[in-house]
Amino acid sequence: MENQVLTPHVYWAQRHRELYLRVELSDVQNPAISITENVLHFKAQGHGAKGDNVYEFHLEFLDLVKPEPVYKLTQRQVNITVQKKVSQWWERLTKQEKRPLFLAPDFDRWLDESDAEMELRAKEEERLNKLRLESQGSPETLISLKKGYLFMYNLVQFLGFSWIFVNMTVRFFILGKESFYDTFHTVADMMYFCQMLAAVESINAAIGVTKTPVIPSLSQLLGRNFILFIVFGTVEEMQSKAVVFFVFYIWSTVEIFRYPFYMLSCIDMDWKVLTWLRYTVWIPLYPMGCLAEAVSVIQSIPIFNETGRFSFTLPYPVKIKVRFSFFLQIYLILLFLEQTHWRICHAEIFLPTS
Repeated sequence: MENQVLTPHVYWAQRHRELYLRVELSDVQNPAISITENVLHFKAQGHGAKGDNVYEFHLEFLDLVKPEPVYKLTQRQVNITVQKKVSQWWERLTKQEKRPLFLAPDFDRWLDESDAEMELRAKEEERLNKLRLESQGSPETLISLKKGYLFMYNLVQFLGFSWIFVNMTVRFFILGKESFYDTFHTVADMMYFCQMLAAVESINAAIGVTKTPVIPSLSQLLGRNFILFIVFGTVEEMQSKAVVFFVFYIWSTVEIFRYPFYMLSCIDMDWKVLTWLRYTVWIPLYPMGCLAEAVSVIQSIPIFNETGRFSFTLPYPVKIKVRFSFFLQIYLILLFLEQTHWRICHAEIFLPTS
């Protein structure tokens, strides 16, 4: 006797772009599911309300759909998804106004139109956020890019200051004290490059690329560049003085340990010898550098007074001439205060804990 052809229970729900059908059949075998002329045809062997039989049904949709249904078999049911050709809300599923007896709403997935619109907006927002994240790159990619950028910056600075250090050292061993007096003309171009590039450190601190405090970074940048560009760079008489050698040599000695330390930090490496040198060599060199900078300022004051360079007269009725040496003296006071602050902080580091 042939198996009786029966109609299974079918539950449906919709979204603006899709239709969902849930066919209550378990243990389905050989399902035949297709859409022709906007009609869904379903036929399958399975266990339904009338036991193990062949079940089938046909549904003519209210509006046009795409003829490629997607289905998924589970042990208890068949889930079918049909894409609408036009994204819109349907008032019912079938073209005929009277609902077929085997068809009912799927309240597990049912949403009214307003709720479906909210869900659609949420999905669209999620899609846009995903695209935005992909365009910006993943957090891991951004971290890798930042580390690569900082590594290259520190490498360039290390190479620049190493060239200055090696050049000055070799010339000192060959020429002795004679090398003191032409230091500026020998290495000034490279020092200009390194100190202009050092502005990147303050920018990195300001925008949060590094955790370095902005004020100390900016203070060192402005202090060094004031000495380099104003005191040495604009006064030819200062360029042939021995103090230039000591200022440049101390600066480069500090940096040939500082920048490699930062380079290794970018790749999560800790070389204990370098760490010790970076924080130990700095202790005597920092006050020596401040002293050398102060000597260069003091030596330049008579020259600025004699030449009147950067001096100006206040407008009427004051008519007072302000010499640039006045600002140099203020700079010396600030340098002294900075050095005093450093000594206090340095002493606190080595105070015994109670």
